[in-house]
Amino acid sequence: MNKTIGILLAIVFITACSSSKKTGTVSDTPNVLSKSEAKDGWKLLYDGQSIKGWHVYLNRTDGSAWKSVDGTLMFDPSNKVDGKMVGGGDLVSDGVYENFHLSLEWKISVNGNSGIIFLSQEDAKYTHSYLTGPEMQILHNDGHPDGKITKHRAGDLYDLIQSSSEPVKGPGEWNKAEIRIKNRKLDLYLNGVNVVSTTMGDDNWNKLVAGSKFKSMPDFAKFTKGHIVLQDHGNQVWFRNIKVKEL
Repeated sequence: MNKTIGILLAIVFITACSSSKKTGTVSDTPNVLSKSEAKDGWKLLYDGQSIKGWHVYLNRTDGSAWKSVDGTLMFDPSNKVDGKMVGGGDLVSDGVYENFHLSLEWKISVNGNSGIIFLSQEDAKYTHSYLTGPEMQILHNDGHPDGKITKHRAGDLYDLIQSSSEPVKGPGEWNKAEIRIKNRKLDLYLNGVNVVSTTMGDDNWNKLVAGSKFKSMPDFAKFTKGHIVLQDHGNQVWFRNIKVKEL
């Protein structure tokens, strides 16, 4: 191999690695925006040090079970007083978003369950965030009972669409999740793989909802703008590198 060809191959290899890093792998420096990301309009939703910018749904608790630990936003189910869980509840973004690209990294505990809910409405008439917002499932597939249910596994659009593949990593390992929605066109990505693609509100969508557990929830997925929610499902879960770009 001559020197010129070798240099060209090296450039191609580095470029390919760089592209893969951008689209599918977790960050080496979480909770920090690069200059190019900031210029492109990305905003951090977690500063790596506090839960600033987030609150528990309907402010039902002080959110003390959600803790910033070692650069991760962690739900701690052992946060108890007199043997009773305190400070829990779904964690809701202060901001609301319409057309957006959300990117974050998560890892789940053994046998754990959680989720990322979006377009959720925070109103006293809705007792839970999931009554209005769809969910990208977070799960230890081989440990939690939901792993035996179609459309309830990691990466699925919960109870609506089964992911096209399962590029999920196991408990204790970081996964990169992305939710992109523009003009009701919805795409879910897990570790760089487009696992769900659909259009909210069209005939096919309405059939999916009618055949799901959400059929009795009249305002489910009816809104084009709403909050991002990190779900308290009673299990330990970690999030980091949470960022959003409005489209």
